[in-house]
Amino acid sequence: MKEVEKYISHFEPEIQARLNELRQLFFDLSPTIEEQIRYNMPAYRVGKKYLYFAAYKKHIGFYPVYGLEEIEEDLAKYRAKGTKDTLHFLHNHPLPVELITKIINMVFVNRE
Repeated sequence: MKEVEKYISHFEPEIQARLNELRQLFFDLSPTIEEQIRYNMPAYRVGKKYLYFAAYKKHIGFYPVYGLEEIEEDLAKYRAKGTKDTLHFLHNHPLPVELITKIINMVFVNRE
């Protein structure tokens, strides 16, 4: 079992499903992506760029999300209070797949 699969396996089935959905978005959008555990959370890298996610009791944190001014209005709804680069996706709401896809594309795919 890969490190990220082990990480995901520690959560409740509903959270595992959300984490696996998020994980699959990376692979669907960027076939050259590297997956690993960094800072005790799943990390995805293309070149020198990284994106991370981590599960918590009430949300999934998604990091670092900055420098995407063209979609900042969309990001604002999910921006963690008091942060410049963290998004929170609450477990009691559907994952914003379209927005996450845009972020991955803007950070990785359009910069490969």
